[in-house]
Amino acid sequence: MRRITVNNRYAASNITEDSSSVPIDVVADIKTERIVVLGGTGFVGSAICKAAVSKGIEVVSLSRWSGRPSYTDSWIDQVTWMAGDVFYARWDEVLVGATAVISTLGGFGNEEQMKKINGEANILAVDAAKDYGVPKFVLISVHDYNLPSFLLSSGYFTGKRKAESEVLSKYPSSGVVLRPTFIYGKRKVDGFEIPLDLIGEPLERLLLAAERFTRPLASLPASDLLLVPPVRVDDVAFASIYALKDDDFFGVFTVEQIKEAAAKARD
Repeated sequence: MRRITVNNRYAASNITEDSSSVPIDVVADIKTERIVVLGGTGFVGSAICKAAVSKGIEVVSLSRWSGRPSYTDSWIDQVTWMAGDVFYARWDEVLVGATAVISTLGGFGNEEQMKKINGEANILAVDAAKDYGVPKFVLISVHDYNLPSFLLSSGYFTGKRKAESEVLSKYPSSGVVLRPTFIYGKRKVDGFEIPLDLIGEPLERLLLAAERFTRPLASLPASDLLLVPPVRVDDVAFASIYALKDDDFFGVFTVEQIKEAAAKARD
């Protein structure tokens, strides 16, 4: 919402005093930000779209298949839903007027599939955003869990890290990489709600409560699989929104930093 002050000037035959000193405040609903969310119908993507709408940000979502969620909610009609594959997207239409791109692209499969969706798809999106002059790019990546190198060489992590490198290379002073752990919340699939929070929320509380006792184990390989708490999907969403608001917020961010940014965005 933006407030505009207008000086009112007029003259009439029976008025001799200049009234230009009397301002008129005009409040107009002018959205100054327009973000494109890649994968906006997914679990994390839809949470980002919803959070952005709540902050008065104009939102465009690009997703495969229908391009629009299969369920109904009040915020859904405030998003521009576009169906399309990033590999064949008409970026001149998708990115027009965009001030930021947030990518939630990622998935599992065989090695080649994981390299393609986690790496190549995101790299293509980063390059397109840069070519069309989009000033900010936010990538939802993944925590490395302190895994041994032979596990990090899988297509999933390899793809994610290549995408991260592209973001930080093309956007050295405005690119944002969020590295959440297991993301939980109420996930809607084909009209059904999967309550991931029934697992994630108590696990997060338990691990946070035991943190001072488990900290000495942090140096062990793969220890983060058991020690680093999961993160709420809303925290990832609002951390992404905070990245749009703070020009000094760029680089790679861990779970704790994601939660801190989310808290600031909610204020």
